[in-house]
Amino acid sequence: MALANILKTSLGPQGLDKMLVDDIGDVTITNDGATILKQLEVEHPAAKVLVELANLQDSEVGDGTTSVVIIAAELLKRANELVKNNIHPTTIIAGYRIAMRESIKYIQENLSIKVDALEQDVLLQVAKTSLSSKFIGSEGGVFCKIIVDAVKAVKMTNASGKTKYPVNQINILKSHGQSSHESVLIPNGYAMKIMRASQEMPTVVAPAKIALLDFDLKKHKMSMNVNIVIDDPEELERVRQKEMDITKEKIKKIVNTGVNVIFTTKGIDDFAMKYLVEAGVMGVRRVDKKDMRRIAKCTGACMTLTMATMEGDEDFYASSVGTADEVVEQRVGDNDFIFIKGCSASKAATILLRGANEMMLEEADRSVHDALCAVSRTMESNAVVPGGGAVETALSLHLEDHARTFDSYEQWAIAEFSEALVTIPKTLAINAALDAIDLLAMLRVRHHASQQGTDPKKKDYKWYGLDLTNGTVRNSVTNGVLEPMVSKLKSLKFATEAAITILRIDDLVRIAPDPEQEGGM
Repeated sequence: MALANILKTSLGPQGLDKMLVDDIGDVTITNDGATILKQLEVEHPAAKVLVELANLQDSEVGDGTTSVVIIAAELLKRANELVKNNIHPTTIIAGYRIAMRESIKYIQENLSIKVDALEQDVLLQVAKTSLSSKFIGSEGGVFCKIIVDAVKAVKMTNASGKTKYPVNQINILKSHGQSSHESVLIPNGYAMKIMRASQEMPTVVAPAKIALLDFDLKKHKMSMNVNIVIDDPEELERVRQKEMDITKEKIKKIVNTGVNVIFTTKGIDDFAMKYLVEAGVMGVRRVDKKDMRRIAKCTGACMTLTMATMEGDEDFYASSVGTADEVVEQRVGDNDFIFIKGCSASKAATILLRGANEMMLEEADRSVHDALCAVSRTMESNAVVPGGGAVETALSLHLEDHARTFDSYEQWAIAEFSEALVTIPKTLAINAALDAIDLLAMLRVRHHASQQGTDPKKKDYKWYGLDLTNGTVRNSVTNGVLEPMVSKLKSLKFATEAAITILRIDDLVRIAPDPEQEGGM
């Protein structure tokens, strides 16, 4: 419960941020449930289940980490009350499972809307809903457009014909300075915070042929413990010359395939740089392995680990060269960035975030990642649900009625499950400094009217959610407060599973550590 209480105040558009200070004094300011829980050093074993739950929601859906922990904690609290009233945990677990299945069925049948059925730009609204609870929500207009364009840019179809929008193809870079308004999207391009090896190299190469190397470009040295005994001073000069020529030959072979951009994970020394500058090649050293893999994917290049061939000599194959429209070095803020534009093989996009300080940039990065996940999930599943507590209120009423169809003890568990769901709209209202009881009553009246279904005019009441800025209720769908259906389904599943996992435990046994052996080593 302590964990849920920490997170409760950060839920929703009016939620507050948390400032986390670690043991070395680093400060993180965030509103993201998963990040808050990751930073907390949780000792209690049952609480660790909730931390893992938030991480699971973060990796599966990306958004909705706070609400999933709040629901799980509320389910546990209510289950505890039932156990005190002599209802067996097994019965409660069975009831929770029934309630979860019924909830998922009800959402899919009654509360989901196909994206195609809505005229307005759904994706922008999903992004806006996701960002509304973060501090960059005020700049929503700028970011929503960037996010939706970025997700559309990485569209790909896999072998089984399914359309996927892989969020990890979108690179997010942070640069100090200017306001968050200045953030830009580089469509079909990749960017890295790194500069070219020498100032004499060209800053723009177009069209670019790219080689990715995983070895050093420097004067060849004999390997470990190899000694050459030389009697003649002239021979020494020739050995030195040969060492230089080996590297010169290497670079020549690479350049001969038409390569004009070289990225390497290792170093390029002055000697090799001289040859690259003469050939007009842009060389970039100490590139991160992760970046190299992404560049390989985008440009169709292959990572070259060694130039050795089966015959024992060295060669560089043209097939491992990638292409792009241009590679440019530009200065953004205080840092130099290398931009690879117009990638040929697969789609990639880069979002360049600007902000006043490190903490703002970190939080903007997390917020944008959540919104990217929400948009890509919406496009993959093609279904959305109304936000603003509409789904939870509708489910709560439906489950209350559903509970009465059982004449066994499960009825109590299902009724408690329905009560637990109400915490989400309740917390949303409390965080916005509004009267939660009053607003919930208004919501429940409307949802009840729509579920009784006698008056066709009242059918639309099922889309009603909270309007926290004006302190009333409104139609979430027409006002563009939408969330991906996947997010809601998974958060219900995960929260119930986590609550059940903890409910199944009846005893905590601490295993004593082995006593230290007497008279140790």
